[in-house]
Amino acid sequence: MSDRDHDSAAWRVPPGAYLAGRPAPHTLPARPFSVYLGMRDGVRIAVDVYLPQGGGAPHRFPTVVIATPYYRRFRTSDPAAENSPMAFRYRDAFVPRGYALLVMDVRGTGASFGHRDSFRSPKERDDYGEIVQWIVDQPWSDGRVGATGISYPGAAAVFLASTGHPAVKAVAPLFAINDIYTDQLYPGGMLSRVWVEDYNDCIVALDHDRTEALRQYAYFSDRRLLGPEPVDDDPQGHVLQRAMREHRQSFNLRDAAGEYFYRGEGLAHNPSLTLDICSPGHYLERIRPEVALLSVSGWYDGSGYSNATISRFLTVNRDRHHLLLGPWDHGARTNGSPWRDAQAPEFNLFAEVIRFFDHYLMGLATGLDRESPVHYFSVHHEAWAEAASWPPLPRCTTLHLSADGLTERPDAQPAIRVLQVDFTHTSGRQTRWERLGLRDVTVLYGDWPQRELGLLCFDTPPFACAMELSGHAIARLVLTSSEADAAVFVYLAEVEVDGASRYVTEGFLRALHRQTASRPAHYRGDWTFHPCTRAAAQPLVPGQSATLEIALLPVSWRFAAGSRLRVAIAGADALHFPPVPHGRPPRLEFACGGEGGSRLELPLRASSD
Repeated sequence: MSDRDHDSAAWRVPPGAYLAGRPAPHTLPARPFSVYLGMRDGVRIAVDVYLPQGGGAPHRFPTVVIATPYYRRFRTSDPAAENSPMAFRYRDAFVPRGYALLVMDVRGTGASFGHRDSFRSPKERDDYGEIVQWIVDQPWSDGRVGATGISYPGAAAVFLASTGHPAVKAVAPLFAINDIYTDQLYPGGMLSRVWVEDYNDCIVALDHDRTEALRQYAYFSDRRLLGPEPVDDDPQGHVLQRAMREHRQSFNLRDAAGEYFYRGEGLAHNPSLTLDICSPGHYLERIRPEVALLSVSGWYDGSGYSNATISRFLTVNRDRHHLLLGPWDHGARTNGSPWRDAQAPEFNLFAEVIRFFDHYLMGLATGLDRESPVHYFSVHHEAWAEAASWPPLPRCTTLHLSADGLTERPDAQPAIRVLQVDFTHTSGRQTRWERLGLRDVTVLYGDWPQRELGLLCFDTPPFACAMELSGHAIARLVLTSSEADAAVFVYLAEVEVDGASRYVTEGFLRALHRQTASRPAHYRGDWTFHPCTRAAAQPLVPGQSATLEIALLPVSWRFAAGSRLRVAIAGADALHFPPVPHGRPPRLEFACGGEGGSRLELPLRASSD
């Protein structure tokens, strides 16, 4: 099966069909022109500009901005090497179709000057308004600007839109966070190792120009890549070297992450510099009402990027906002469906992105206004669906944990199921987390049956018909702990008729942060919100009952007739989170059955086809 859209009824005109009929009359320049732009504080930002060539090209173009910390362009030892591994797809998609493309090294990275004082920052956000103004002042600009990008560049696109510059007409954040604390650094109130280990080490290698260290990461493994490319007026790279020396003063996430343990608290030396003010979602209300958005993520997209994408869609609720959710990992490098035809996605993501910008930035008749605002892929059904809003299904099914499994009604007789936490347990190296650290993963959760061993499992009886799960499931677990804190991981799986277990999704929460609250205005959603503040923190009392409400990451999945739904509970994921509490693996007792037992609420119903 495939994630292709060519025969899908979910679109009036599938994106691939649109792109096939979209002329690309221009050619790429032999190379971009590259200059420094001075910012308000004297910091110089390096930018590359690609202008369409030939094809009766007009003198003025709409411009798409890509803002990256991963080098706008590399020096290479071979002219045949791709010198822009993080931006070439945008270059090759946009420029032949009549867009100018500006790729910039964000401050403190690449050939740009300055250093970063946080993970993203208000200073960086302010730069984007100045970049947009420079663009519209150029003779080749038609005065219309958009922005896009995957991951960091996607979040930067939201930052750029939030400057409120009137030239910004459309942005497409792809696989991008909304709230750094919840979506990225402390999902479930627990420090995510990938950011302070693999990702941080990669950023240090980039900022310090450590070429050999950088080559261990899949995206930069080409040995012909030599380091950041100087701007045109610096052919010998002397100015570049001065910029690189400034980068050595930059914020190091590994060193600073612990100071962000509680939401809303900044660094000790600057308490106002919180993760909130560094998060794109903090500024959503500043996006002008006429700006269009295309928000894209996947069911295997890291720690909470799919949550971020859905929340952005619900928060910036307007006719010009489109939501696309596929069977992909972070950046759509891998199709995570076990029933895929190929490892690489066959859905042409750039077809959807081009159509979006053609409609809102170039003003072409694309038919996008006749499409539903929401499109999502259902795994195991292996089909795209459309919806008028999110979520497509309500949480209409309740399953109760029992001594023997999962039941539609709670057992009359209460029971206890016990999990002795094993701090060595892990979900492995074929997971949603590895891609966040720029590691290549070609098969997602292929070893899941082995990873379930030793977990506390609850199964439904076999389903009499196919069942569709679309949205956020919520686990309400009633437990007692032998310790004053614990981490709880809840996994869903499909157990097929032959006994094969397929990972579906997961949720996680540190018990200390179990208190719930109303959502902030900038982070809308229909799933549980935990404030994770110092004031809301509540240690467990050993031996006393507590309830943890855990929202699982969203998914659309079809369970086959004869399959069972499995809930598996763990108390650790050693490769991805530190143990909780340190050195004291707790004994967890889960209340099952009776009036106050543990249960699962799911957007689950009989499949309509």
